[in-house]
Amino acid sequence: MKNNKTSVRCDSVRSLNVSASKKGGLQQAVRNGAPAVLGILFVFVIWEVAVNVTHVSVDVLPSPTRVFRMLLVNRDKFWMHLIPTLQETLIGLGATILVAVFISVLCDFLPTVRKFVYPILVVSQTVPVIVIAPLMVIWFGYGLFPKIIVIVLVTFFSIAVALTDGFDSTEPETVNLLRSMGATKWQQFYYVRLPASLPSFFTGLRIAITWSVTAAIFGEYVGAERGLGIFMQICKNDFRTDLVLGSVIIISAVSLILFGVVAILRRLFIPWAAVAKAGAKK
Repeated sequence: MKNNKTSVRCDSVRSLNVSASKKGGLQQAVRNGAPAVLGILFVFVIWEVAVNVTHVSVDVLPSPTRVFRMLLVNRDKFWMHLIPTLQETLIGLGATILVAVFISVLCDFLPTVRKFVYPILVVSQTVPVIVIAPLMVIWFGYGLFPKIIVIVLVTFFSIAVALTDGFDSTEPETVNLLRSMGATKWQQFYYVRLPASLPSFFTGLRIAITWSVTAAIFGEYVGAERGLGIFMQICKNDFRTDLVLGSVIIISAVSLILFGVVAILRRLFIPWAAVAKAGAKK
């Protein structure tokens, strides 16, 4: 009987601790996000006041209220063009992760390959996207494939470099311990080097996911049938600045949402990183 009461008390304490930690995490998220929200609202207020005071033309700079009103009125058009952009972004990001992980793992297992490949990665980032994107359209047309290539070329570098540095950050003592216990190189990689590289991987992914949206828009801007990039170009030619700014707001919102999703995934896959970071701050 006493054991049952003790177990009930332990379960109660455990549930209270879990609920308290969830509440603390929610409060921390609110505290971290509140300044950003207030900053964005402040920018919109200044923008609205400046437009009303200066009486600037709508074709030059519409007010935020007009931009949001046009977003609501033309929501079907925005949604129609948003879907292809999201599709390109997510598929391109998935391809980027595969390419970057493959290159990083290959460089980690074969140092000779790393000496050969790493300079090529650096040189690939010196070629302007404005030069690459039109070539992709000329070679592969206006479909999905050229946009995917542009996104991969723009975003894979940050993940590949971050992941490679993450592999290098592994503690040599831990690797030597596993080696002394007879672990193979693959086992050393799976149990030590891969977990140690995950924080760096998610850091590179957070950078890449914002660039991927921009790369998708740029690929559409050069040539596409549908998408926010081509929609912005059409609106620009029609002097519909309100719709162009509406597209910019949607693009920014999508980038923030994807960035937040990566942050959530980081907490789910490597919860120890957040604990270690909090302990380091203390």
